[in-house]
Amino acid sequence: TGSSDPYCIVKIDDEVIIRTATVWKTLSPFWGEEYEVQLQPSFHSISIYVMDEDALSRDDVIGKVCITRDMLVEHPKGYSGWMSLSEVDPDEEVQGEIHLRVEVLGSQGSRRLRCSVLEAR
Repeated sequence: TGSSDPYCIVKIDDEVIIRTATVWKTLSPFWGEEYEVQLQPSFHSISIYVMDEDALSRDDVIGKVCITRDMLVEHPKGYSGWMSLSEVDPDEEVQGEIHLRVEVLGSQGSRRLRCSVLEAR
């Protein structure tokens, strides 16, 4: 139909920690959602999957972005901006980007991840 029913899943390493609301019938969703969760000192990466909800079959993966621990070290005040989606299935072409704000708060013993999933296009 030329539109999707997108939502996002945020994973730390391979554990799902956040699921945004679904925005119905759009290719330019706005979420404006902010989450704060405990962050294990040994984490390696944060992955954000943009999904297309489908009531009749399994939800489709539109694309994903991955933010590594090293990327966050390079941006000590956090990262904010548009990131291009990459494919999850190598046979699929992916077009689009997501606007995120990600920062690590606290000290080494008690770190938290603040993740703002803003919008996509």
